Amino acid sequence: MSVSDEFGFISSIQPQALFHGDKVVGIGDDAAIVGMDEGFESVVCVDTMVEGVHFNPDTMKPYDIGYKALAANISDIAAMGGIPLYYLVSISIPKAWPEEELLDIYKGMKALGDQYRMDLIGGDTTSGKSLVLSVFVIGKVEKGKRLLRSNATPGDLVFVSGTLGDSAAGLDVLLQGHSGWDELKRKHQNPAPQVELGRILTAFDRVALNDVSDGIASELMEIAEASHVDIVINKDTLPLSTSMVQYKEEKALKWALAGGEDFELVGTISAKDWSLLQKRCQDADIQITQIGEVTAIGKGQVFLKDEGQSVLMKKEGYNHFLKE
Repeated sequence: MSVSDEFGFISSIQPQALFHGDKVVGIGDDAAIVGMDEGFESVVCVDTMVEGVHFNPDTMKPYDIGYKALAANISDIAAMGGIPLYYLVSISIPKAWPEEELLDIYKGMKALGDQYRMDLIGGDTTSGKSLVLSVFVIGKVEKGKRLLRSNATPGDLVFVSGTLGDSAAGLDVLLQGHSGWDELKRKHQNPAPQVELGRILTAFDRVALNDVSDGIASELMEIAEASHVDIVINKDTLPLSTSMVQYKEEKALKWALAGGEDFELVGTISAKDWSLLQKRCQDADIQITQIGEVTAIGKGQVFLKDEGQSVLMKKEGYNHFLKE
């Protein structure tokens, strides 16, 4: 490990103050102790980023690695309608990584974590052949307000926040070494989890929700399969940013459907609640678009409607266990 003193390194990343000091015992003992408010239940998730798989020096600076690793987990909390509270970090460090760059990883996490008043409460530090960063997040959501994938029913409308495909476009910009296109790069390196929208959605009686990590085609198929329904989305209503279309229009649809890592929220809601959701999103300055509907009890299939034809979609998106 390039860190000269493991215990000194741990001390350097230990928070000096806690946002939730009245409910947590954090770094300093063998395990953390966390409390949960009455009327809430815990939401927990973990995500791992591996050097050479999820990032390389051409696409992500150390600060961005930390920022995005935490963002991916916060997005999972948002997809459950939850409030992120705490995070733990397990990191495997190769000898080639200097301590200054490792500290930048934690600075990236802290910058995003501070936006949501999250506390770093523990983790683990080891040496390894490549950098592996695993982040574990704990949040809370009101009891009975789970926004599960299995909540969709025929007649529901399908919606998505923000725009789709920008992260994949940003990755392409970075890999090609193009100057400019800063907004696309930002969408890939420093995505914004949709926690506020998740919280808005908990006010409704029934919402099925997923975050767009592997691509909207894959995420909608997970909702369709969990709810035993079929879904139809319209090509013409998919929200695409002007920047992405201007960058490479010929790849825009593919990136929107299967690019992944947009960390927007996609889901279904009762048609009677759609206008109220639109109003609340407008008041919160959140972009949300209806892109389709849940058509019937079915086999968990998703169809793309294009010029009057419905095409069965494949479960595309990033899959670690499929060969290129």
